[in-house]
Amino acid sequence: MMKDRRKRDVVSWSRFFWCTIFVVFFCVIFSGFTFSTFRFMFGETLHPVVISSLRNPTLEAISGDSTVTPTISIRETVVFPDQAIIFLKYPPSAPLFTKDDLDCVYFPPNSTEPNHKLPPARLDGANPDNQIVRCLLHPRGSTVTVAVKSDDRITPGPIHNWDSLVYGALIDRDNTTIVFVKGLNLRPERLSNPSRFECVYGWDFGRPKFLLRSEVLSIAQEIVRCKTPLSILSSPQRINNSVKVSIRVKGRGILHSVARPETRLESDPPKRKEHEMCVCTMLRNQARFMREWVIYHARIGVERWFIYDNNSDDDIIDVIQLLKDANYNITRRVWPWVKTQEAGFAHCALLARDTCEWIGFIDVDEFFHLPSGLLLYDVLRNQSMPNNVAELRTSCHSFGPSGLEHVPNQGSMVGYTCRLRAPERHKSIVKPEALNSTLINVVHHFHLRGGFEFVNVDSGLMVINHYKYQVWDVFKEKFYRRVATYVSDWQHEENVGSKDRAPGLGTRAVEPLDWSSRFCEVTDTSLKDRVLQIFEDPKTRLLPWQEQQGEQENKFVQKR
Repeated sequence: MMKDRRKRDVVSWSRFFWCTIFVVFFCVIFSGFTFSTFRFMFGETLHPVVISSLRNPTLEAISGDSTVTPTISIRETVVFPDQAIIFLKYPPSAPLFTKDDLDCVYFPPNSTEPNHKLPPARLDGANPDNQIVRCLLHPRGSTVTVAVKSDDRITPGPIHNWDSLVYGALIDRDNTTIVFVKGLNLRPERLSNPSRFECVYGWDFGRPKFLLRSEVLSIAQEIVRCKTPLSILSSPQRINNSVKVSIRVKGRGILHSVARPETRLESDPPKRKEHEMCVCTMLRNQARFMREWVIYHARIGVERWFIYDNNSDDDIIDVIQLLKDANYNITRRVWPWVKTQEAGFAHCALLARDTCEWIGFIDVDEFFHLPSGLLLYDVLRNQSMPNNVAELRTSCHSFGPSGLEHVPNQGSMVGYTCRLRAPERHKSIVKPEALNSTLINVVHHFHLRGGFEFVNVDSGLMVINHYKYQVWDVFKEKFYRRVATYVSDWQHEENVGSKDRAPGLGTRAVEPLDWSSRFCEVTDTSLKDRVLQIFEDPKTRLLPWQEQQGEQENKFVQKR
């Protein structure tokens, strides 16, 4: 009996030992799985920030007596010289905030207590993973974050400075990743040595052991083309779960990044493009000129418009919606990155490549003028023979205020009729399929792949009327900032005598006494006459954009 009892005791202790091992092992596995899942879902650089408790019944998960409130996180903040761009990430099924729901909250230097609140300058986007809030930097030197008005509890999110940042990425149809970078300070229109750089993919760039590395295939200006790791290409969900891409400068380290590669573009080009002629532009606060620009160009053959909105705070969203309601094919893309026009145009060329045979890169104050009376389609067909012609370069005539002191009621094409005698430069219409893989572009023209050529279009066939020097109230808005990377801002004492500036104006937004009569060497009414012939209503004598433009002008005056 004693022997049997000892045997049972041994069995009992053995079971206890193995049960203990099982429990410990299970706890380790469970906790590891939970931590790994959290990392996979949010990424180690996201640092979720509680903006508010959001006491909204649709957002609360109740378990017993406790309430768990899903949190909205600040994905990251990018600080520019005059404003901060704050990216919000929402939990599943959470309703998106409107501008009226939020405050920009400011902290003095070295303080954890806020001392100031302002409404956001703008809130953009309907994507719960990437809604953008813009907060002005006021007062300067403050740290800024956002908070829900119903709750004051705020924790700052991860902050990046704009002067050195990877800010965008696209996976191209050849499976390479095109990365847009600020702060490399490379020379314009020059290829750089790719061996000095490396592409890295991951969540936490501070932990090099956990990063995927790949080769840089080319690098020029602000555009890097990377060889995409196979594990990224074969697992699209990794991109959807916040995998970032950045650039390592050998000897300097890895740049900060907010770039998550966008969905891969179409792998095979369509045999026939949906649109023959498209236009791409980058703008800021040009809403009151949009209707004239779109309606006119639609009449001469433009079929689609890509608008890259560079931090507008006017009513551009409403104006574009009105044009879309009138069946104009317009896409607005929020592009908050300051002084990155060349990168934006490269991005646009890639997105438009599958639907547009030709793309023109012009500003909202530039209008294609065809003195011969042809349409754009006719010019493109006639000038692109032989088949290796992939760029049409069009001369630009710069118009002045033409004696006016107020914005002309009938629009730019009718109101401004006096210009400089000689053209200043050219703008281009290109075939996006023929662009060089580096996507180098400066002053609205691209480099082409080998085997393709450009032609200079005769000014009697097509020219661009550039209403560059308008009435002072319009022109002085240009002093806010230039959009091009390699063009100095107006206030800076750099390249003062270049063609990118107004001759004799200087670097201050002070109206010269003779401004209305400047830049007037030749009277040119050819486009004015054609516009009146085609568009003027014989009964009312109004142009189709005139009434709405007047309403926008009143809004502009009231805002000022």
